[in-house]
Amino acid sequence: MQKISRLGKLAALCAPGRAFSTRRTPELVVDNIVIGAGVVGLAIGEKLTRERPHETTVVVEKNVRIGEETSARNSEVIHAGLYYPEDSLKTKLCIQGNRRLYKLFETVDIPHRKLGKWIVAQNQEQHHYLQSLHEKAHRLGVETYFIDQKQAQAQEPHIKLHSALVSPFTGIIDSHHFMDYLEQQISLVGDVALCTAVKSISKPSKDGFVLELATPNETTSVLAKRVFNAGGLHADKVSNMLPLATPYKLYYARGHYYAYNAPLQVDHLIYPCPEKNLAGLGTHLTLDMAGGIKFGPDVQYIDDPYDYSVPDDEQKKEAFVDAIQSYLPCLNKDKLHADYSGIRPKLAGPGEPFQDFIIKEESDSGHDNFFTLIGIESPGLTSSLAIADHVYSMIRS
Repeated sequence: MQKISRLGKLAALCAPGRAFSTRRTPELVVDNIVIGAGVVGLAIGEKLTRERPHETTVVVEKNVRIGEETSARNSEVIHAGLYYPEDSLKTKLCIQGNRRLYKLFETVDIPHRKLGKWIVAQNQEQHHYLQSLHEKAHRLGVETYFIDQKQAQAQEPHIKLHSALVSPFTGIIDSHHFMDYLEQQISLVGDVALCTAVKSISKPSKDGFVLELATPNETTSVLAKRVFNAGGLHADKVSNMLPLATPYKLYYARGHYYAYNAPLQVDHLIYPCPEKNLAGLGTHLTLDMAGGIKFGPDVQYIDDPYDYSVPDDEQKKEAFVDAIQSYLPCLNKDKLHADYSGIRPKLAGPGEPFQDFIIKEESDSGHDNFFTLIGIESPGLTSSLAIADHVYSMIRS
């Protein structure tokens, strides 16, 4: 795809620049800039353009297409909000986001399937974990129920388990179609500017923030009243362009996925009990919209946020086989092959405890109207519409 700057359309939307006490006079003035056109940035942009159509809103994205990073490289699962601490943003926004998505599907044709998820225990200790998860789900108002081995055998004869907790409102979504819908809604009154990277941010006065935006052909200075940093893997670098009381630090966790190229009748998403500290949800079985089967992700901390390699070596493959055969003993390892990887922006480093989403206005550092969204990993896709609602509720003027 040819790299085309959309700042021409942006210029048509914006008011002429005014003189400010900065080294460079802003060439464009807007009300809202959203940094990052992943699913969360697009959801925020859609919320702003729908609720404030009289304001100028621009979503800027450094890549040639929307959603090229974390939003395009995940399991595409609509989560129910079971795993995380009850008082966390991840739990609250995942539950709300799940409901918002299914409500949207009633009026908008976005490919999805409400398959239901089985969380499977292989021993009594894991069954106790499922019991506590079931009790928590009840407190949260999220439907779950147990099935016994006889019921499980009738529905999923290939799955080995001691017990299974069913989450009927878990499903899958075509994330690309969803993001295309959000972009189309934004473009009705706003803009998504591709190939547009943020080079610097400053706050010269109470009028807002000056951003230097670079395309392959030009650099433009833009004054924005509000800035929403949904930069995903790079959200720490973006917010750290401003002087903050406490700078941010993200870690990169790569997850590998393996595909299965043999017929296998499985009708539900199958998840093992999650890993310690919720570093990952285990090497689970998911289906895509075409009915294909994939397994993953695992968790590997890396230094390079652009390293999407999937090492197809025997050691890694055997680790996947061992994890999968704990619940799918009929797996033919010769039909399993490396497929793709995704990278999650994590606030917790290796072995560190759970870290919640951070969604805040940087007012404690003197930056009113600058909103940071950082550590937005799973369940960010599910939560995206609820995250947008939450951020919008933080706007004071």
